Amino acid sequence: MLTSIGKKIILFFLSAGVAGLGFWVFNASQEKRQIASVQPSETAIQASPDNNGTDTAAPNGSSTSSVAEQGQPASENSSSSQATEDGNERFVVALNSGTIDQAADSLLEQGFIRDKAEFIKVFGTEEGEAIYPGGYKLSKDMSAAQIAKVLRNKPYMKWIVIPEGLRKEEIAELLANALGWPAGQKEKWINTYTTMEYDYIEGVYFPDTYLIPVDEEPLDAAQRLQAKFNEKFAVFLPKFNSQNIKWTTGLTFASIVQREAANASDMPLIAGILWNRLDQNMALNVDATLQYVRGNTGKGWWAPISIADKQTDSPYNTYLNKGLPPHPICSPGISAIEATLDPAKTDCLYYLHDADRAIHCAKTYEEHLENIEKYLKTAD
Repeated sequence: MLTSIGKKIILFFLSAGVAGLGFWVFNASQEKRQIASVQPSETAIQASPDNNGTDTAAPNGSSTSSVAEQGQPASENSSSSQATEDGNERFVVALNSGTIDQAADSLLEQGFIRDKAEFIKVFGTEEGEAIYPGGYKLSKDMSAAQIAKVLRNKPYMKWIVIPEGLRKEEIAELLANALGWPAGQKEKWINTYTTMEYDYIEGVYFPDTYLIPVDEEPLDAAQRLQAKFNEKFAVFLPKFNSQNIKWTTGLTFASIVQREAANASDMPLIAGILWNRLDQNMALNVDATLQYVRGNTGKGWWAPISIADKQTDSPYNTYLNKGLPPHPICSPGISAIEATLDPAKTDCLYYLHDADRAIHCAKTYEEHLENIEKYLKTAD
C-alpha cells in the first residue's frame, strides 16, 4: 500500500524512555531507514493506586483492579463480586441484567444470601423490578435486609458506555453526566487532562464499556481510558510497524475512516479509497475533518458542513490541505483500525452514501457526478 508520496512518513524522535515500535523514513526511491523506536507511551498514563487505569498496582505489587473496573465487555452481562479496599466485597449488577430476580440469583450463587425467595420477599418488590446496574459494596456478614437496603440505593460504581467515533468533548459529556462532574471538572478533562501528552490529545480515549467509581476524578478517568487504548492497541503495533506506518498516522487515518463510514462493513472500502487518494497525492476532501475543526455550533458536533466551512483556514481542512490532519478526529473502534491496516483493494477514488446509507464508489470524478445525480438528487 505504501508506495507513493501520499504515505511518506516523516518521523521524528519522541521523548526519551519510549520504546517498542520501529518507524521508517521513505525517500523518493523508497529506501527505508529505521530512525526511532516508539509506541504509545505507558509512562504518560501511570495509574494511581486507587481504581485508575487497567493495571492498578497495590502497594505490595499485586493487582487490585477487577475485570469490571477495567471496562472489559465480558462484564456487561454477568454479575460478579470483587474485594474492596474497606474489606467488603464488590457486587456487580450487570448492565443488561438488573432485575431483582437476576440479582437474587447472583447473590445466592456468590454466597451473599441463602434463600432467593426470602430475599425477594425482604426486598419488598415485584420480581421483575430492576436494580440500578453498577457496583455495590456488600459483605457476606450482612443480613438479607442489610443487603436489600444497599441495593435499593445508588451504586458506588457506574457503568459508562463510550461509543465508537466520539470526540473527547462528547466523551467528557458522557462522563460528566454519569459521574456528576461540575462544569469546571468537565472543562479540565477537555483542556488539561487530555492535553498533557502531544500524542494523547485525541483518539486514545478508547470506546468500550467501563465500570467506574462515581467519585473518580477527571484525570483518573482520562488515564483509565488511555490505559484501555494502550491495552487494545498493542496488538496492532507490530502490524503498523510491518507496513512502515507510524502508529499516530494509523490512528489518525482510522479516526477518519470511523467518522466517514456508515457502518463497519463500509470501512475497508473507504479505507482503500482514502489510501488511493493519498497515493495519488490528492487532497482527502473529507467532510469529517471539517466537522471536527468547526465544532458544535448549536446543531451538534457532526452536523453537515457548509460551503463556507470548506474555506476554513486550518490544518484539519482536508479540502485545502493534502495529507492527514495533525491529530485524530475521534476515538476509533477496532473495525476502523483493522480497515486501516487491511483496506479493500479498489480502483475507486470517490464515494457517497445514499439515503439508505448504502455506499457507492466511482473510479473517476465523472462517474462520481453520475452517482450524485442517481443517488442524491431528488426528483422535482
